[in-house]
Amino acid sequence: MSETTAGTGASYAAAGVDIEAGDRAVELMKEWVKKTQRPEVAGLGGLGGFAGLFDASALKRFERPLLASATDGVGTKVDLARQLGVYDTIGHDLVAMVMDDIVVCGAEPLFMTDYICVGKVHPERVAAIVKGIAEGCVLAGCALVGGETAEHPGLLGPDDFDVAGAGTGAVEADRLLGPDRIRKGDAVVAMASSGLHSNGYSLVRHVVFDRAKMTLDQQVEEFGRTLGEELLEPTKIYSLDCLALTRTTDVHAFSHVTGGGLAANLARVIPDGLHATVDRSTWSPGAVFDLVGTAGQVERLELEKTLNMGVGMIAVVPEDSVDVALATLADRGVESWVAGEITDRGDHATGAELVGDYAK
Repeated sequence: MSETTAGTGASYAAAGVDIEAGDRAVELMKEWVKKTQRPEVAGLGGLGGFAGLFDASALKRFERPLLASATDGVGTKVDLARQLGVYDTIGHDLVAMVMDDIVVCGAEPLFMTDYICVGKVHPERVAAIVKGIAEGCVLAGCALVGGETAEHPGLLGPDDFDVAGAGTGAVEADRLLGPDRIRKGDAVVAMASSGLHSNGYSLVRHVVFDRAKMTLDQQVEEFGRTLGEELLEPTKIYSLDCLALTRTTDVHAFSHVTGGGLAANLARVIPDGLHATVDRSTWSPGAVFDLVGTAGQVERLELEKTLNMGVGMIAVVPEDSVDVALATLADRGVESWVAGEITDRGDHATGAELVGDYAK
């Protein structure tokens, strides 16, 4: 085989991968990752190592620690961030999708890792994404211990990207929340969502772009801002709010309302023999849900099994804990209300259902 002429051979850079740009992105994101440090990660290396480290001796404070883990992404919402050129909010969505699943069992979020896949590394853009993830980790009370940025030229366009993450938490075994704790007569406490969160965007995008022919820069009176600003509103992170409830009340279960909607996700924590009834008249979904339903002529049941309809997290608590639960959430700035109750299963085919009509 003859030698390749100097300067004309193939290279990683010529194939579309810019290692120097990746290194610059790491440097830019370091200050944000540092803000997420917990005592268990301080002094244990830093960003750029092969693995993130967490001092597991912190688990000695548990009698019998159970580790909880979850992984998720944010779906097609990333395409809106790309179109708008706004990259520092999508990380909040990622942390919420992961850590709010972990806290459902009563686990304290400990640490998280991320994976960012791009068509071309734009260092400032990648750093902005990590900034949002780091800010989300602070809100969830966990450390961002590491991650990966992968450049996939030829598979993704130069401005395309996607994000995913995985997290770990810990809960005392005898404090594990879930179906076994729920009892007849418990109250269903709803916590307001910040908007669409990060689910159902394939439906939302189809409705607003294909059917309604709207544009992201279009001002929407009902929103008091542009369509793009409304659709990119970050997902509410409830982790620390839920943990606060576990300290002030005898919470029996949480349910994170994500893909599948309120009834389906609540049913996941309802034990056999019991049934959760949620009264729609106790709240009014935000304007964005009305827009999607009206503009797309989407039937209510279809909306409810795709979107959160204004409720992002549910707490199931004993009836005598309701006042304290509502007060705890109010003190933390979380809008909440009693939305339903736990009853006998009876002839109900599913573990949870919505009844009545939404408040106007």
